[in-house]
Amino acid sequence: MRLIGEILLEVSELNQESLDRGLEIQKEKGGRIGEVLLHQKAIQEVDLARGLSAQLDLEFVPSLPSDINTDFTDRVPIHFLKKFRMIPLAAPDGNSLVVYDPFLFQAQDELRQLLEWHDVKIVVGPLTPILNAISFSYDISRDTAEEVIQDLHEEDPDSIISEIEETGDLLDDTSDAPVIKLVNLMFSQAVRAGASDIHIEPFKSRLAIRKRVDGILYDMFSPPIHIQSALVSRIKVMAKLNIAEKRLPQDGRTEIRIADKNVDVRVSTLPTAFGERVVLRLLDKSTVLLKLTDLGMLPERLKQFNSLIHAAHGIMLVTGPTGSGKTTTLYAALSTINNTDINIITVEDPIEYQMEGIGQVQVNPKIDLTFANGLRSIVRQDPDVILVGEIRDLVTAEISIQAALTGHLVFSTLHTNDSSSAVTRLIDMGIEPFLVTSSVNAILAQRLVRRLCKTCREPVEPNQESLQSIGITPEMLEGRTIYRDKGCPDCLQTGHRGREGIFELLLMDDDIKSTILRTSDANAIKKVGVENGMSTLRMDGARKVLEGITTIEEIFRVTEQ
Repeated sequence: MRLIGEILLEVSELNQESLDRGLEIQKEKGGRIGEVLLHQKAIQEVDLARGLSAQLDLEFVPSLPSDINTDFTDRVPIHFLKKFRMIPLAAPDGNSLVVYDPFLFQAQDELRQLLEWHDVKIVVGPLTPILNAISFSYDISRDTAEEVIQDLHEEDPDSIISEIEETGDLLDDTSDAPVIKLVNLMFSQAVRAGASDIHIEPFKSRLAIRKRVDGILYDMFSPPIHIQSALVSRIKVMAKLNIAEKRLPQDGRTEIRIADKNVDVRVSTLPTAFGERVVLRLLDKSTVLLKLTDLGMLPERLKQFNSLIHAAHGIMLVTGPTGSGKTTTLYAALSTINNTDINIITVEDPIEYQMEGIGQVQVNPKIDLTFANGLRSIVRQDPDVILVGEIRDLVTAEISIQAALTGHLVFSTLHTNDSSSAVTRLIDMGIEPFLVTSSVNAILAQRLVRRLCKTCREPVEPNQESLQSIGITPEMLEGRTIYRDKGCPDCLQTGHRGREGIFELLLMDDDIKSTILRTSDANAIKKVGVENGMSTLRMDGARKVLEGITTIEEIFRVTEQ
């Protein structure tokens, strides 16, 4: 049998240097070389699956069909398939078993016995499609959305929802109450799609439930309006909110488990003319913090940003609208510089990720623990680095600047359209221009663009007007391919999988400082920045389009002001 390392050198972009490094790590820590290389990001999931299929002379399947027969869900527990990372496919022309790890012979035999299958063909596939197919199968085998909603139409509008505490996996919940079924289905479908939010919106004659995936809202269900009260009560019970109070906004949180994912859910209710509106923010606790290299910065900008976050003092501002990834960027920066030599303290609203070795303070306006008051106390805690969740007012801005001028490195965010507008915002707040120039080291503006699904993206010939509008010249286009989205089962028919940032980094050099002291006009500041080599958001987006990462339309969507 050939060694998997040799095969991966042929079937993937793995080079000998990365393989040697992986083999050294394997000697130190053990494990299988394929998993080590995957962990080191030297190869992709699909490469490892292709390599294993070649090593064992098994069929390789890059993706799974969307119409899987889900009869097996009655016989096989979901955790068994999740643990051993395999899924059975029943077909008239012969049953097959799609596995991620073909060496788990005992588990394969156990599954055959559970299903009472005799002739089974083993095929190898990548992990993500297998896990997605497992979750999808158990979702649709419970009850389809149509069945649940039909039950809700038949349910007595005056029925009272059962106050059951959620403790186990939602996919294991066997409750017959239609509203509980709907809540479980709503959560499981949203988590499977990688949604960041669920919106429950009552209107005059209908109830809309939508999910936000990669920044875009998609319709999920439209259950009957009469279940709105019971649905909201169910969610309030889970979040330990007051189900009797329907006139005031409420905020709470709960935690759910769906298959192998623990998800933190932040709940916000708001009374409207037609009932309470609910927004659920989903935070997957199993998601690891991103590294700086995962954000999508181009190498030269990454180098600049890395040197800025290692500065001894000053302010590093990250700016952009809500949901543009500012907090993720700052967490990635903190995790890069976090070590035992320095004291890092944050004041946030809310604390989105708990980080080891960092003191994190939660803002609480009810007890007058605001950003400004929290920051005053933090400065007396001998910090080296301070993260202020957001500069919202003059007092917070003044304390942040004072901290930067007295030898602290301060990270914070602002809500402005681009980097030069952040200077204007600070001066509008009442900060003197000379304080801005002496304390701020740099301003990073960012947006999130949806990445094209590599499985189904297709080449396109864009018109010259579209190319010119984002700054792509015919010379830049030579040897490059522009792609558009299409949609396939791997990306849940959206044409996109995941997001990454586009960035605009304004460095406070002498020219920018003298411009700010002369004028606070954002356009004048931006003009000088571009003359000094700054790439605007749209210019950075054009690079991502040329690299086949995203589409021209996506760049327009996030950069139009």
